[in-house]
Amino acid sequence: MPGFDVEWVQQAGRDLENIIGYISQDNLNTALKLLKKIRTRCEALNRLPDRGRIVPELKAFGIFSYRELVITPWRVIYRMSDQKVYVLAVIDSRRNIEDILIERFLD
Repeated sequence: MPGFDVEWVQQAGRDLENIIGYISQDNLNTALKLLKKIRTRCEALNRLPDRGRIVPELKAFGIFSYRELVITPWRVIYRMSDQKVYVLAVIDSRRNIEDILIERFLD
């Protein structure tokens, strides 16, 4: 079976840029390590895209099509469609996740 293509939507790319930019103000090395870790984990979705859990906050609304990887304290939200994995968001789990998810995925 061929692998899935992993694509980052524009908003997820901005999320990651903002996170890395913020962390790099204090420690560039830490920021670069985090960038590599998130990118590597997301690229691995090309082989096992269903490895992430269903997003619990969306599951409560009966929405099961979104999954997430937890890279503490970050949550990478994605969905699968045909042979593609779309990375949709990178969110700090210390923030109010429900409001962010509702704003981005239910509006």
